[in-house]
Amino acid sequence: MAFSAEQLAANPLFVEALQAFAMQLRGRYDEQPRLARFLASHQRWLLSQAAFALHLEYDPEEPNSGLTTTRLREIVTTGNAASRNTVLNFLDQLVSYRFVKIAGDPARRPRRFEAAEVTTKAMFGWMVANLAALDGLDGGSRAKTLVDKPELFKLIQPQVARRSFDNVQWREPPPRVAMFLWREAGGLVMDELIRRVRLSEEIGGRFDIGRIDARLIAEQFMMSRTHLQRLFRKAIDENCLQWQDETKKSNLWFTADFLAEYCRWQAVKFAIVDQVFEEANGKLAAEAECAASHRNAAVGEP
Repeated sequence: MAFSAEQLAANPLFVEALQAFAMQLRGRYDEQPRLARFLASHQRWLLSQAAFALHLEYDPEEPNSGLTTTRLREIVTTGNAASRNTVLNFLDQLVSYRFVKIAGDPARRPRRFEAAEVTTKAMFGWMVANLAALDGLDGGSRAKTLVDKPELFKLIQPQVARRSFDNVQWREPPPRVAMFLWREAGGLVMDELIRRVRLSEEIGGRFDIGRIDARLIAEQFMMSRTHLQRLFRKAIDENCLQWQDETKKSNLWFTADFLAEYCRWQAVKFAIVDQVFEEANGKLAAEAECAASHRNAAVGEP
């Protein structure tokens, strides 16, 4: 039985699962910093997931299927996640960075795009990391199943993308979460903070996250130091973070209520991933069983 968002948010192990997930994502950033940073805002997450779903759904028998500007714009603008110009700029950047390529004749209209190998690998790895985080909660084998049966990915990713996009709770994060996630590279910063939370050191509804070196973090994530310091100041004003020493302003607390708020938001997406995985795995197993039955019947025929 797949986890619900409520079950995940209430699970005492969920924060640890999010920390493990954040560390996985940090490792992927270290491997492919340009790609990871490019997708490290919630708007670009939505755009990239929708674009990759269209790529996987391409059907040669359907002339206008696959990833095209028009089809991506239809999905994204319907949910008010981005403007038409943002979609166009997003695709132009994907081509410029060689994360996607134009399929077939460039003069053909509408132009269709295909994901590059590095993008497909990153998307697959992201899905494995999500499933591994869920496995950490119940000792499951979702991640191993996907690795062993990569054909599941084509069933899972488009549904995760579409259901996530259709879910307003995920598409529109609560204001304090959005303060981080709607900013460029904000997802990387949030993962870094979550990774640093010391769960065993809660004091007065706050968790120690140690010393935060804005200069170093900005350098690591290729951000403006001024931009990052402004974000931290706003997070402190909104009671997401607190200085441990108002005079020195070096070490920080991460407030428990903000952590709970972030967990509730992440739980929405993880519940979608779990539900889609369960459905896709069941479908694949049923198809395999049906095929085996047909083979056995054929062997038994006179």
